Amino acid sequence: FKTIGKYVPPAAGLKSPALWGTQARLQELFGNAQENERLAVRTHQLTLALMKQASAADTLRAMAASLAEDFQGDLVRIVAFEAVDGIDDADWLQVIAEDDPRLSGFRDLAAGGEPVCGRLHPDKNAVLYGLRAEEVQGSALLVLPGTGLVAVGSRDPNRFFPGMGTLFLRMMGEALVAALQRF
Repeated sequence: FKTIGKYVPPAAGLKSPALWGTQARLQELFGNAQENERLAVRTHQLTLALMKQASAADTLRAMAASLAEDFQGDLVRIVAFEAVDGIDDADWLQVIAEDDPRLSGFRDLAAGGEPVCGRLHPDKNAVLYGLRAEEVQGSALLVLPGTGLVAVGSRDPNRFFPGMGTLFLRMMGEALVAALQRF
């Protein structure tokens, strides 16, 4: 690796193979594995909690509470494309029709079908977070086709960033859609 490394550097974003077996690198990898295990457990607990709910309103409440408490979301927002019986005045819920012009900026994200992490355009932040949009430095956004949007906003600009893994986010979104389809 030392000989090759002199002539061919690692690809952008990758660590040098010479560092692969170092104590620091192994601690980093084990730290990542432990965090992934914690996320897997929390995601599983969320899925079970969603499936135990008796109504769509309770399911959305459970999702919002878990994202705020278990996943430390600073600002949790859910946009439902249709009204949800049983939720009158929740600051985390907006009902906006899927064809509403305010959601036109999200259509490009819906086409991709994958969660999006990082800084959103200020127009998107304004729709999601309203008067608190200025507080949000980064977001994790789940597009739930035919159902709505889920956004977790963070005041920490490094919490959500483009290129971060979105497997657990995708699993949470799929669990929410499956739980809501029961009603």
